Amino acid sequence: MPGERNDPYRNFRFRVEIEGLQQAGFSEVAGFDASFDVVQYREGNEVITPRKLPGLARYGNITLKWGATESVELYEWLQECVNGTVERKTVTIIAIDEEGGDVATWQVIEAWPTRYTAPSFNGSGAEVAIELLELAHEGMTRTA
Repeated sequence: MPGERNDPYRNFRFRVEIEGLQQAGFSEVAGFDASFDVVQYREGNEVITPRKLPGLARYGNITLKWGATESVELYEWLQECVNGTVERKTVTIIAIDEEGGDVATWQVIEAWPTRYTAPSFNGSGAEVAIELLELAHEGMTRTA
C-alpha cells in the first residue's frame, strides 16, 4: 500500500533463546558484528595498486547481560567448559514488534561461553545486580 509507514524495530523489545537452556529475560545483548580480513595481492607486471581479496571472516563475541536471580543455568554452561566439556549451542536473538510478534531473527552458530562476570555489590547502591556472559561463536545469520 503506498504511503504505508515502515518504522524501525525498537532495541528494547527482544528475547533470547539458547538451545536447551531456559534462562529468563536479558537486559542487554551486544556484540553482533562480522568483518572480513582483506588480503592484498599484486603480480609484478600489474599496476602499483594491489588487488584486494576477501580473507577470513571474523565474528565478534556476543555479550549477554541479565539481572541475577536464582537461575544458574548459564553459569553451569560456563562451568562445564571449565571442566573440559565445551558444549556449543545455537543462540537466537529475536526482535519483537509493538504487538508482541517476532519480526527479525539472528542466529549465532556454535556459541560457547568464554567469559563470565558476577555482579558487583555496593551497600549504598540501588541498582539491579547484573551478571554477564560472553560467547565466542563461529558465525551468525539473519534468518528473518
